[in-house]
Amino acid sequence: MSKKRSLKRSKIIDKTVGYILLTILALFFLFPLIYMVTTSLNPDESDIVSKMGSIEAFIPTDVSLKNYFGDSSAEDADLTENKGVTGRMNFGRFMFNSIFIVSCTVVAGLIVNSMLAFGLARFSFKGRALLVSLIVALMIIPFEAIAIPLLWLVNIFNWLDSYHVQIIPFIANPFYIFLFYQFFIQFPKALEEAAIIDGASWFKIYWKVALPLSKPILSSVAILHFLTQWGFFLWPLMVTRGEEYRPLPVAMQQFFGQYPRDWGDIMAFASMMTIPVLILFIILQGQFVNSVKSSGIK
Repeated sequence: MSKKRSLKRSKIIDKTVGYILLTILALFFLFPLIYMVTTSLNPDESDIVSKMGSIEAFIPTDVSLKNYFGDSSAEDADLTENKGVTGRMNFGRFMFNSIFIVSCTVVAGLIVNSMLAFGLARFSFKGRALLVSLIVALMIIPFEAIAIPLLWLVNIFNWLDSYHVQIIPFIANPFYIFLFYQFFIQFPKALEEAAIIDGASWFKIYWKVALPLSKPILSSVAILHFLTQWGFFLWPLMVTRGEEYRPLPVAMQQFFGQYPRDWGDIMAFASMMTIPVLILFIILQGQFVNSVKSSGIK
């Protein structure tokens, strides 16, 4: 009886220590996010600078949305330091550009990458192994290595300063094709055989059978693709010339170079860039975790 009690006690202790360590680790990763949000809510720039680097920075003296939307109650609302992020630049336009570009890229990427992976996984043809090996090999090539040739190519088609120059080159991706391929290669053949007996075409099998059962991998690829494109900086900087088509990462670099360089406004800009990513992850986190467990994504 005493052995059972001691074993139960040791399990409780191990679980408690595990939870404490996980909580500390979570706080370690959350500190930058918490600091960003609390700083963005502090309307006093001198207070932000004086507390920077100390634990007091996480507790603003006053809380306000001035850094986001400006201070309309100020005596001179036309001053740059009273305008906030939305008053100092056309933030709504940049946000729309980012959402539009990323949404089109992710949606088209899910269809194209999954369709190609389904064909590779379910059809046997000469050279399939070589094609899969080539896709895996393409995963190790960094974008910086092809940026200049790609810029030359899109310039020939006169695509510069547009939405499609930021969408079309990034729809197909070897990494996402390989993730879909890993999932579809384990797909039960009995389901597609039953569909074939019922007279379904291969496209109908892909669209009506494979995709509805691929929600975990679809969510994972959507999150990974969204994160990559949402923070993409180099290519939009190279191919856009004005504010009409520029996404948020380029706009933030432009905003950071403006005078005065207020940390409260900068953190407010960063917070508004982070919110869509957090919302997407919260919505899809269940599917993402299931995909990690089932497909072994690292």
